[in-house]
Amino acid sequence: MPLVTSKELLKRAQAEGFAVGAFNANNMECVQAVIETAEEEQSPVILQVSQGAIAYAGLEFATMLVKTAAELATVPVVLHLDHGTDFLQNVRCLRAGFTSLMFDGSSLPLDENIKITRKITEIAHAVGVPVEAELGKIPKVEDNLTQEQVDNLMADPEQAQRFVEETDCDSMAVAIGSVHGMKESIQPLNIERLDEIKQRTGLPLVLHGASGVLCTRADAAEKGVKLEPHQGTLEDAIKHGISKVNVATELSMAYLRGMKEAFEARPGEKDMRKIMLPGKNAVKEVVRYYIKLFGSNGKAGRNGAVSGLTASEIKYHE
Repeated sequence: MPLVTSKELLKRAQAEGFAVGAFNANNMECVQAVIETAEEEQSPVILQVSQGAIAYAGLEFATMLVKTAAELATVPVVLHLDHGTDFLQNVRCLRAGFTSLMFDGSSLPLDENIKITRKITEIAHAVGVPVEAELGKIPKVEDNLTQEQVDNLMADPEQAQRFVEETDCDSMAVAIGSVHGMKESIQPLNIERLDEIKQRTGLPLVLHGASGVLCTRADAAEKGVKLEPHQGTLEDAIKHGISKVNVATELSMAYLRGMKEAFEARPGEKDMRKIMLPGKNAVKEVVRYYIKLFGSNGKAGRNGAVSGLTASEIKYHE
């Protein structure tokens, strides 16, 4: 089916209390793994192209990979720009046919973040494409920050309210304690801060850096992580307003692990496809786990249909 935009999809997720998984489209096998699993679970899905993927494959190749997969799918698929770094990158992706944009101005002063985000929403909304923005700073695991330092980077609820009012963004990625690039799911989230931001903005909220976040309270108990009263897990965050969850690192790790095991079992194999296929299958199981955790399984709609603007209805002017 044609690509769909994320706006109505995230509004539905917000209203019904589930989240849509946003999985990175880093190569053909990962794209196939996400789409095949979404079909099997009858889940809408967001395939996002990052700056790294654009540098690796080129914008045109990465875009057509997702578009082709979506055309063959019977579930709703969104083509989303992950962490768009500037105005021009967003314009290029809009022109390339992305059905959801993101500007990450979280490293900029608040006023400049607002100014550029507003500029992007104006051009994107003119052709019916929604925009995700980011507030607060989600650190990388390589930064080696303490929990107190991570907390100090979280999004401010008052700033979030002003940001939404002045930018007209459609969804907001908010820093509430997650960390990019973690290899083990042990990081708690600040649910109290999430509630404050939800109350002030009313928007579908987005969680980045989900690969390192504690998934459930049972996981916390098993791993010996003591949650403070204001803290919670990914499952808690979805109940409190997170409508889109980004997963990248864990997919990459699963893919590499599957290939490593296959190569070790067959070191003389000369057909690379027979080594890559186990990697793809490992990704599928991670995607399946998250789709079920997010509660989006079975939410694709009858015959894969959802309301909202499709790519064929987005108007581009020469």
